[in-house]
Amino acid sequence: MINKSLHQFFMAAFAAVLFATGFTVPAQSQQSSTAEDEQVIRKVADYILKEATFQFVDEENGKLYATTGDIPKNREAKFSSKYGEWHYTNGVVNMAMLHLADFLNEKKYADYAKKHVAFGFDNYKFFQKRFKGDRKHHQYPFGQLWTMQELDDCGAMGASVIEVYKREKRKEYKEYIDLTARHITERQDRLQDKTLVRKFPQEMTLWADDLYMSVPFLARMGNLTGDRKYFDDAVHQILSFDKYLWHPDKGIYYHCYYSDNQKNGVAHWGRSNGWIILAQTHLLSYLPKDHPKRQDVINNLQKQLINLSRYQDEKGLWHQLIDKPDSYAETSFSAMVVQGIAKAINEGWLDKRYASVALTGWDALKKEMIEADGQVKDICVGTGIRNDLVFYYTRPARPNEKHGVGSVIDAGVEVIKLKKMLEEKKS
Repeated sequence: MINKSLHQFFMAAFAAVLFATGFTVPAQSQQSSTAEDEQVIRKVADYILKEATFQFVDEENGKLYATTGDIPKNREAKFSSKYGEWHYTNGVVNMAMLHLADFLNEKKYADYAKKHVAFGFDNYKFFQKRFKGDRKHHQYPFGQLWTMQELDDCGAMGASVIEVYKREKRKEYKEYIDLTARHITERQDRLQDKTLVRKFPQEMTLWADDLYMSVPFLARMGNLTGDRKYFDDAVHQILSFDKYLWHPDKGIYYHCYYSDNQKNGVAHWGRSNGWIILAQTHLLSYLPKDHPKRQDVINNLQKQLINLSRYQDEKGLWHQLIDKPDSYAETSFSAMVVQGIAKAINEGWLDKRYASVALTGWDALKKEMIEADGQVKDICVGTGIRNDLVFYYTRPARPNEKHGVGSVIDAGVEVIKLKKMLEEKKS
């Protein structure tokens, strides 16, 4: 009689042969694949939980302070962990953790986001009182929480605060949400046609990134308040950004548009295209089914995802500069494409024939970019706008950058859903 371990060996080998020859892998093998995927995203999220600390450290001597009340009057302190910062990337991570908590029904991931938001509101006034304007607001603890000078000061974090507010109805959260709504809808610079822009690097510059720094918040604000003006504005931004940034021949977006000379920048930067994907998927998740331009947004998302499928490399990844295969394979953008395609199929916005693009991309991320302990490699650091491609080619790629870890978690969740959906349709 064959023992259990030998039997398992033969079954695994048989499944591998079936896969290699094009036969359908049995349901048991599919279940084990999704179990492996779940283990991967747990490790990524658990690594964040392990590294996150919500306290402060002395800028000179490295002494730790558990609360702002412990910081002496004559000492300057900073965040002890990047996961305690108040930055748009923290908003991305918060929303990914909440997404994972809902998917796995595990409280510890939601607790992370709730703790991060509470950490900000419990401590920012201490630093606000001390702030003398001697350094840029985004370089001072919680400076972006109370200043709101640009969209990336408040948009993504505002979206994550809305998600936390649904779980914990603190008055300060709602006040912050309302201030963010007022900034985006009334204070942020716009072109004459109401398209959102920034003051830099030139006056009235349109950044692809800003679609994500505005639309996910606007979508949630529409859902929270029931006021359709937020949905209408979000849809308008999607279609306007497409008008200014889309390259019809290459089928991808430019990173920026200079309104002063009515020209695009030089780069088709990966992650900026990824932000556009996510802005659309976030919007469609909340946009009323009867909105007159809902199908326009779906069509736009389909156009982008199908065209990006043509830029996947031989390993299954996408690159820092989308149309430059000699630029490095980059994790955050690859995860955003995988997430976007998988979610679009799951929600019925994209035909399932494109599923293999997402599945191959996810396998490549697991093999090439995610370490056994949950660390994530080769995530491009924060990137502004420059007028030479060398700047984009040479941007450092580092492990565990907040710009990418959240998207890896989201990609894994959507891929698991996709695999289960495809398996159900076969049975």
